[in-house]
Amino acid sequence: MSKLLWAGRWQRSRPLLLSAALLCAGIAGAQVALTRLNLAGAQVQSIGLYGAEYASRDVLRRLLTIEQDGSIVRVEGYGHTLLLPIDEDNQRATTAFNTVQLDTERVTGRTATVVNGTLYLPLDTLARGLGASYELGNFRVAAPNLQGVSSRSGKDSDRLVLDLTRDVQFKDELRGTTVQITLSGLKGEARRYTTRGAFVPAAEVKAQGNDLVLSFPLPPGSGYRVYRVVRPGGARVVVDAGPGIPRNNVALLDRISRPLIVLDPARVDGLGRDVTLDVARRAAELLAKAGWQVKVTRETGSALGLNEKLTLARQSDVFLALDLGRFPGTGRGGVTVYEQAGRASAQIVNTLRAGSTPPYGTLVVGGLGGSRRLSELLRGELRGGGVTAKQDSVSRMLTLGEAPQAALLLELGWTGNAADRANLGTDARLQAMGVALARSVATYLTARANNASQLSAAGQDTQGQATQGATQ
Repeated sequence: MSKLLWAGRWQRSRPLLLSAALLCAGIAGAQVALTRLNLAGAQVQSIGLYGAEYASRDVLRRLLTIEQDGSIVRVEGYGHTLLLPIDEDNQRATTAFNTVQLDTERVTGRTATVVNGTLYLPLDTLARGLGASYELGNFRVAAPNLQGVSSRSGKDSDRLVLDLTRDVQFKDELRGTTVQITLSGLKGEARRYTTRGAFVPAAEVKAQGNDLVLSFPLPPGSGYRVYRVVRPGGARVVVDAGPGIPRNNVALLDRISRPLIVLDPARVDGLGRDVTLDVARRAAELLAKAGWQVKVTRETGSALGLNEKLTLARQSDVFLALDLGRFPGTGRGGVTVYEQAGRASAQIVNTLRAGSTPPYGTLVVGGLGGSRRLSELLRGELRGGGVTAKQDSVSRMLTLGEAPQAALLLELGWTGNAADRANLGTDARLQAMGVALARSVATYLTARANNASQLSAAGQDTQGQATQGATQ
């Protein structure tokens, strides 16, 4: 070997030799040795100190969050929080007579210490507090796996419990009418779970990249909460959902999960029965039973004033006016669904429709396509009930122009048409119209929730529930 090559190798190895020499010199007289540690699959350096194995803060930071506050070290990881005092007496730190705090429990164990100006932590104490597996030279953390999903039904809420081998990070969000909980780095079986719950009858677990995603439909008017329970040797993610859980949605997003349906039946005399109110009541009853929020602007002996109706129209997600055609001497007849034509009477509606839509803007003001879609659904449902309906447009109808979302006028028939009067005198005809209204609104709102404002699809189960419930 040339002198030049030997000199180069000496220069490269010199810092390591000096580091080891300084370490041993810094604790002269102590029982210390440099060792190797398998730390969750990575080979790192550790030290043996008076028969106990320690690793430095810098080495452990690849797994844990470690902060020093005066003479206390705070260690956070895998859902656990450990508090270890710092004892600068190396030998005393390695005894089992010190007091440390593992989560909320105070126990005796080895504590942190300082060696040659560097903070070191005892591996056996860390393993005990973090639920890890440890033996000399090997520190293993359990792989995050989903062990199972269980459920429990309650009076006003249901509970889902996910048992994990260890804690993982998760995030939850309400996408349309579906709650989606993403568990980072979790592995497990993808499957559908059926529960006995009244509010969460089913849930589904799917793989999404390196994560697992739990999803379930959230019933209208319900809230949910998600929290973790960390235990020795594992963790749980607990989900409660139902009307007994307060809803804490952002106000705009709340309109998706709790939309307002306004039915505005006009008062028309001369038919012997109040057919517009009858149809509105039938539709409102079906929608309310399915969990939707419905307001009817009048009853038999009372009605809201124009300003009150306009206020409801501005708050609505669906506004449906019900009326009868009446014009002396006309030969017109039949059912017609009208959409608002031209500019809206509300300036903010025109402004948002004409300009670029801000984030979540469609939750405030929908485009004209919403009314067109609802019109198509309503005419289709009427046709399914044996009622043929034409399509037309209407302008200068104040309530429709103030409604920011889908708004229609349903003309049930004409008072001067004998066939219309005969049809409207039967319960079968009124029931068919009420069912068509309820089904079309439920289908429209469910689809809107699934697709509105960059929110992903909420799933077919929710749509089926909402639509079926409205027709029973």
